[in-house]
Amino acid sequence: MNIAHLLARSARVMPHDPAVLLGTRVLHDYAGLARRAASLARALRERLGLQAGERVGVLMRNGPQYLDVLWGAWFAGLVAVPINYKLHAREAEYILADSGARVLFADADLASDLQAGGAALPRLAHVIDVASREFEALMSATPMAPAWRDPSDVAWLFYTSGTTGRPKGVMQTQRNLMSMTLCYFADVDPISPRDASLYAAPMSHGAGLYNIPHVLAGARHVVPESRGFDPDEILMLARELREVSLFAAPTMVKRLIERAAATGADGDGIKTVVYGGGPMYAADIQEAMAVMGPRFVQIYGQGECPMAITALSRALLADRAHPRHAERMASVGVAQSNVEIRIAAPDGSPLSVGQTGEILVRGDSVMPGYWGNPEASGQALQQGWLFTGDVGELDADGFLYLKDRSKDMIISGGSNIYPREIEEVLLRHPAVREVAVIGRPHGEWGEEVLAFVVPRPGERIRTDELDALCLAHIARFKRPRHYRVVDELPKNNYGKVLKTALREHDAATPPA
Repeated sequence: MNIAHLLARSARVMPHDPAVLLGTRVLHDYAGLARRAASLARALRERLGLQAGERVGVLMRNGPQYLDVLWGAWFAGLVAVPINYKLHAREAEYILADSGARVLFADADLASDLQAGGAALPRLAHVIDVASREFEALMSATPMAPAWRDPSDVAWLFYTSGTTGRPKGVMQTQRNLMSMTLCYFADVDPISPRDASLYAAPMSHGAGLYNIPHVLAGARHVVPESRGFDPDEILMLARELREVSLFAAPTMVKRLIERAAATGADGDGIKTVVYGGGPMYAADIQEAMAVMGPRFVQIYGQGECPMAITALSRALLADRAHPRHAERMASVGVAQSNVEIRIAAPDGSPLSVGQTGEILVRGDSVMPGYWGNPEASGQALQQGWLFTGDVGELDADGFLYLKDRSKDMIISGGSNIYPREIEEVLLRHPAVREVAVIGRPHGEWGEEVLAFVVPRPGERIRTDELDALCLAHIARFKRPRHYRVVDELPKNNYGKVLKTALREHDAATPPA
């Protein structure tokens, strides 16, 4: 089983159908996309000397070449390691080093930032600018057939921060990605060759994963000329291209709806907006449907079970006649076809309907573990179940309601932020004695980062210095938006900081 066979299949069945577009301009048909991927695969194996199972880093903004690199790596039997281009160079360096990537495909400026930071990457043999002649020259190699891969072989290494603050590499196997792909058709949305998948969200995350079912269906893949999220551009492309689908974080959906309402647009040409990656408030999805109609599907997943835990379908969202419709709109839907969900007590025992506990999931979409991290794998995977770290409850009809995140993760604009990572950076400041980071509700981003800082005796905290420290070590979007200087942090008898008390204190006296 090699998911590269999906592209080879579509190229045989519909070779002349449009595959890759930049804006409204067709760049490649399916035969052309498959030929580029198969040629790049040969070059990776024979010119660059990679062996099956080795890792290929991808540090790029959205672009047509993203599809070349992903499918080229899979044709060659390699493992793609897409990296969020918004990460700090030191964070990207850690991912490349930890994964043992031999080759990095990158935008020139991102590669330059990485190298300017003094990145020490002993295993990285080649850094290739995807806009260069060198990259295009790799496409001149003789195409190869997809390499044989076992269903348990890793295909995508997805790095997601852990509670320790160090990124962990989620091993997404061929089986995991195929399971996710088939669940898209069964639980999320049917796809036809007339459809167009629009990449407005980063292709290093969910948007990129969802390219796979669209390849299987022979649909179009559209990269906006802006290479990212621009509401006016999305609305224009939808009107021009028709049958457009996209994956978006709730904050993106909110911005799109606000722009549509302001311009009198009704989403003409948009087929489906799949939203996930953060909390969507019921009031926001109600407004979205009022402006653009029943074009929305919610999914809930994690890197550990990519995009494939639950789905709240278009039909369920639109079923206003159901007596519990309002409640269901606040849920994240029902288990996708290839997984089973359980709500568990702290000891892992199952809880009854309506009881709140940790969300567990098992099935073919669940990862086999974390790359090179057996301890973390053993904690997350127990007796066949993935312990998600999220807290929720199931109702009698199987609808899942998220309640909280036991790992204190903050989700801002669809990006995961872990407080420990920020706390460790802030504690490097000589004037800081203690620090605790929490998320506070934000109307646009979902949550924003707030840091409580305790100064050392006789010291004065300057927030501009804390900002500079954060910008030197972590991505800009993780930087606290507010600081509170306090005399002490609330703690329990064991000395653990009570973040619940901090949230209550913040809610009572929010910062200016």
